Amino acid sequence: MTSLKDVAELAGVSTSTVSRVVNGTMYVTDETKQRVEAAIAAVNYKPNLLAQSLRLKATRNIGLLVPEIAHPSFNLMIKYIEESAAKRGLNLFIFDTQNNPEREAIAIDSFLRQRINGLIFSRVSDESHVAHMVKSTNTAMVIIDRAFNNEEIPNIILDNYKAGVLAAKHLIECGCKRIATITGSFNIGLSRDRHQGFKDTLERHGYEVFPDLVHEGEFSFENGIAGVQHFIRSGISFDGIWGQNDLIAAGAISALLRKGYKVPQDVAVMGMDDVQFAYMYHPSITSIAQPYKEMCEKAIDCIDKITRGIPLNNFHVLFPPHLVRRESTDRKRGRQT
Repeated sequence: MTSLKDVAELAGVSTSTVSRVVNGTMYVTDETKQRVEAAIAAVNYKPNLLAQSLRLKATRNIGLLVPEIAHPSFNLMIKYIEESAAKRGLNLFIFDTQNNPEREAIAIDSFLRQRINGLIFSRVSDESHVAHMVKSTNTAMVIIDRAFNNEEIPNIILDNYKAGVLAAKHLIECGCKRIATITGSFNIGLSRDRHQGFKDTLERHGYEVFPDLVHEGEFSFENGIAGVQHFIRSGISFDGIWGQNDLIAAGAISALLRKGYKVPQDVAVMGMDDVQFAYMYHPSITSIAQPYKEMCEKAIDCIDKITRGIPLNNFHVLFPPHLVRRESTDRKRGRQT
């Protein structure tokens, strides 16, 4: 069986340095950390995790709270956070809050009682109890995806206002004259930010934003269907739709096709998030992509630094979105087929 000493000799460092890397108790340079990690892999060193947790009075466990575990966006978040955590020797425990503030409060309380190293979460809504509970603990915490601009907790989010700007600009460039939007709940800050960027951009280009062409609901396929039905019932013509996520966009396309509309010839439709099925759907869905992998890696990096006492250079990390063009808004190709 290999030992700490074997790793130290191969890496050319002291056993205490190896211990720091394994336990994450003190700062070591990235170059030293990489040497030690390479040596650990080379000799197949397996630390005694139980002994570590007893000695440090802590665990190598982190918690992750998501509002809906079956949602494609949160599937990606779980995948990338788990991958990044595993690289740092962290164990991930996941809790589905089911968009319920009470479950969220119970989950946070439960995690805090288990001496976890850190907690990453995407809050249920702006009315959640997260901020109040977080103030009462010294546990490292990071918010991802759903945070406020003045958040007191380190947060990793997308520039959602810019996402709305990109969506509006693209539909305008596609030649759309009457542009509708199907949003998530306005109880969630990112829905409001996306809508504000969308609305401001349309108005700057001389478009009137009719109230009947805004449909608020959940981030779901069913809401995409409901939104299209609402627009048709309103009697106002429309030739472009932005769904605030790809599930909404898919539902909208499904409802339009069933009503005899052609996509994108009659109505150009785009989504948000750029999850896997966006390019598998027919027609494939133009989307505003979030850099999930980079955001999740940053969240784990923040947790790791906080637990090791390393100051964060940036408390509020804002990632840029980008447009991914596909068939659902490609009117040039649509007219040729």
